[in-house]
Amino acid sequence: MKRRQIFAFFGTVIASWFLAIALPLVTPSPVVAQSDTNLLVSAAASLKDAMEEIKLLYQQSKPNVNINYNFGASGALQQQIEQGAPADIFISAGKKQVDALEQKQLLVAGTRSILAKNRLVLIVPKGVAGVTSFYNLKDSKIKKIAIGEPRSVPAGQYAEQVLDKLKILPQVKSKLVYANNVRQVLASVESGNADAGLVYATDAKISDKVKAVVAADEKYHSPIVYPLAVVKSSKNVSAAKEFVQFLSSGQAKLVLKKYGFILP
Repeated sequence: MKRRQIFAFFGTVIASWFLAIALPLVTPSPVVAQSDTNLLVSAAASLKDAMEEIKLLYQQSKPNVNINYNFGASGALQQQIEQGAPADIFISAGKKQVDALEQKQLLVAGTRSILAKNRLVLIVPKGVAGVTSFYNLKDSKIKKIAIGEPRSVPAGQYAEQVLDKLKILPQVKSKLVYANNVRQVLASVESGNADAGLVYATDAKISDKVKAVVAADEKYHSPIVYPLAVVKSSKNVSAAKEFVQFLSSGQAKLVLKKYGFILP
């Protein structure tokens, strides 16, 4: 082997050896993926459609925040939180339930606000005629009237207040059938299992199987408001506050208005 070839050979070996030693020193640090944040929102059943759409909007700008919902009767959700069930945000269809949690110091101070308002309406299946007022509920052809369970469903509480103020509760009491939440009331009337029902205007708006015949006079029931607050036991208070802030944004308000909610 010629001298020039020998030097070239050893030069290549030495260079490879130095490169092998140096490589670990210049290996780039691994990129740490941003972890996801999970939020659980316990919300009144009547908010389901609007909140699902708001979730999609929020995750366009916050893709690492996973919003999960627990929809149900406000009173049942309140009891779950009192018993220690996980929740980051509570949105009720009535003031009473949030008041109870606040009195027990289970909410983060300063996070309470009003998301929206609503109206209570009397509904019947779409093809039914002859029902134009609450007083028609006394008619013999109306055999079953669906309302929410008043002890846990705010819509049921408002319904009883209206029937009582109109002085027809004693006459229709035996016709009342109770549902676990306002969406079940809607489903009962849609299916024909109930001849009439009392739901929120927003519930009637999303169904093509029922019609709202009359809205209750607001002086006959407590104000229908949707208060919300961050739950103190939340492990993601900062992220929960950010989502609550988004709920008062112009984007969220447009969605609420689209579904028939009244802005505060």
